[in-house]
Amino acid sequence: MPAVKAAPTVATRSHLDALFAKIDPARARVIFAIDATASRQPTWDMASKLTAELFDSAAAIGGLDIQLVYYRGHGECVASKWLSDAKSLASIMSGVACHAGETQIGKVLTHAKKESARKKVGAVILISDACEESPSELYNAARELHDVPVFLFQEGDDEHVGQIYGQIADITHGASCRFDQGASQRLADLLKAVAAFAAGGVKALANQNSESAKLLLTQLKK
Repeated sequence: MPAVKAAPTVATRSHLDALFAKIDPARARVIFAIDATASRQPTWDMASKLTAELFDSAAAIGGLDIQLVYYRGHGECVASKWLSDAKSLASIMSGVACHAGETQIGKVLTHAKKESARKKVGAVILISDACEESPSELYNAARELHDVPVFLFQEGDDEHVGQIYGQIADITHGASCRFDQGASQRLADLLKAVAAFAAGGVKALANQNSESAKLLLTQLKK
């Protein structure tokens, strides 16, 4: 499987190693992956507006570092550097336009494995509405993640996609949920719940006491 391409914002290996050495080990690291194929522009815009809430939710617990990964077009899959503030993440997202293409969830999972091998990744968040890849290959990639839970947020109600997302969530001990394009508050609550879990574990998630937190807790405890 082709490697994930580095965005212009990605620093050199030596710079990243120096950066990681300075990061407080209590800070959670979350890979925030979004489907940026043509149909995803409305959800991309929604997620861009909600990024500040991810950081705000985790700040009170221990902080959060996020790496943005997006795929679009014909084989383009890009990873940003690790970001520690909402403004930087929003700035990168605002410069990305969605292009037609097929899903590349497998690349996201493979990239997450590599990143976590270098320094622990607390969770992977994926926002998409489709899956055009071999389910068995995705399940094998998910098994390689070991202790990195994947939280998959599906826009729409495609049952086949939902089954695949649900299986990936089960394999990685994560969760999968659906939301509608107009349900920005539901997506916001789901993202905040994952941020809380990544930063403070199940206890922090339970302390949120929101419907989204309860939904994720139910799946995590399976």
